[in-house]
Amino acid sequence: MSGTTISISEHGNTSFTGYLALPPSGSGPGLILCQEIFGVNAHIREVADLYAQEGYVVLAPDFFWRQAEGCELEPDEAGMQKAMALLEAFRDDEAVEDLHVALAVLRARPEVTGDCGVVGFCLGGKLAYLAAAHTDASVCVGYYGVGIEHLVDRAHALRGRLVLHFAGNDAHCNEAARATIFAALGQRDNVSLYVYQGVDHAFARFGSPHFDKSASTLAHDRTIGALRRVLGPHYDLEALWERHLQLEFETRDADATMQTMVAEPYVNHVPTMTGGVGYASLRRFYQHHFIHANPPDTRQIPVSRTVGATQIVDEILFCFTHTREIDWLLPGIAPTGRQVEIPLVGIVKFRGDKLCHEHIYWDQASVLVQIGLIDAGELPVAGMEAARKVMDETLPSNTLMNRWSESEMLSS
Repeated sequence: MSGTTISISEHGNTSFTGYLALPPSGSGPGLILCQEIFGVNAHIREVADLYAQEGYVVLAPDFFWRQAEGCELEPDEAGMQKAMALLEAFRDDEAVEDLHVALAVLRARPEVTGDCGVVGFCLGGKLAYLAAAHTDASVCVGYYGVGIEHLVDRAHALRGRLVLHFAGNDAHCNEAARATIFAALGQRDNVSLYVYQGVDHAFARFGSPHFDKSASTLAHDRTIGALRRVLGPHYDLEALWERHLQLEFETRDADATMQTMVAEPYVNHVPTMTGGVGYASLRRFYQHHFIHANPPDTRQIPVSRTVGATQIVDEILFCFTHTREIDWLLPGIAPTGRQVEIPLVGIVKFRGDKLCHEHIYWDQASVLVQIGLIDAGELPVAGMEAARKVMDETLPSNTLMNRWSESEMLSS
C-alpha cells in the first residue's frame, strides 16, 4: 500500500478516517472511493491505489465509523455475518452526510486539481447513486449497488454523470430490481446502465469466487472512460505509445522502454505466446529476444489507429526480410532470406500515463507461407497477398474459395 490514513472532519465536528492514495504525479482530480460492506480493508486500499495510478487523488472514507470505527473484515462467512450486523444500524442519510464532508475535505486538499467524482462497490455502489442524487460530485460510478431499486424516487435529483454496472446473475439486485432501475433511469441522457450477463455479485473484486476478468476489465474501461470525460486527467496516449515504439525499434534500449510502462506490465504476442509477465520477465524478453532480434530492414507501415480513454488499437503492416532468427515471431526457425509482409494488430492498454500491457495479433499461417514452411496450395491460407489487400481493397476477394465461381450463375 502506498497511501496514508487521514482524519476527515468539517468545522470541528465529529471526525472519521479515510485512506488517501496519491497519483504518481502527486496531484490530479479527486475521487471518493466508497467501500463494500467489509469496510476499508486491504482490498479497498488496493483499489484506491489502482485508481491513484490512473491519475486520481483517491479518498476511501470509513462509512462504518458510527457502527464500528476502523472496521476491516474479510469477505468470508465470518466477515459476512459481522458485516450484515453492521448494516442493521447503517443509515443512508448519515452516509450522505459523510459523503458531503468527505467531498469537502478532498476538494480542500492541495493535491486535488479540478473537480471530484465518486466510485463505489456493493454498499458503495448504492452510495455512489446517492452521491449523484444528493451531492455536487460531477461523475458517480456504482458497481452492483444493493438497494438502488428502493431509491429510484430520488432520480429527479440526479446531477452530473451517473454510471451503474450490474451483474446479470446477482441475487442481491435481481432482474426485477434491475427492471425497476432501468425504468426510472434508462432514458436519462446523463445516465449509463450496463449489465454483464453470466456473472455474479462482486465480479470486479479480485479473489472473489465470482471474479470475472472479462466483465471486470470492460467495466473498469467504461468507468475510466466516464471519469476521464468529466474529470480528466487527459493523457496523450498516442505520444506515449510513439515514445515506447521509438525506444523499442530505434533507440533499442530495454531499460528506457521499461520506464514507459507500469511497475509490473505484460506483453503477449498471441500467435506465438511470446513476451513476458512482470518487470523482470518482460525486461529479459525485451533485452535478449525482441529489441535486438528484429531484422535491420524491419518496417512498420501504419494502416489505422483507434484511440480510446485507456487504450490504443494499432493496425499496421509489419515488413521484414527473414535474415536472422526472430525469437518472438519465428522461434527456432533459421533465416530463410525471404521477404515477409503481414497485417498486425496491437491492443495497447494504459494505466494513467504508463503502458500497462500489449496484446499483439497476426496470422502466423501467412508468415509460414511466406517463408516456405506451408504450401499455400494445400491449405486455405494466404501469403503476402493478404497484406497487399489490406492496403488495396480492390484486389480480388474470395480467391481461396473453390466454390466462389459456382455462385456467379446463381447471383446473375
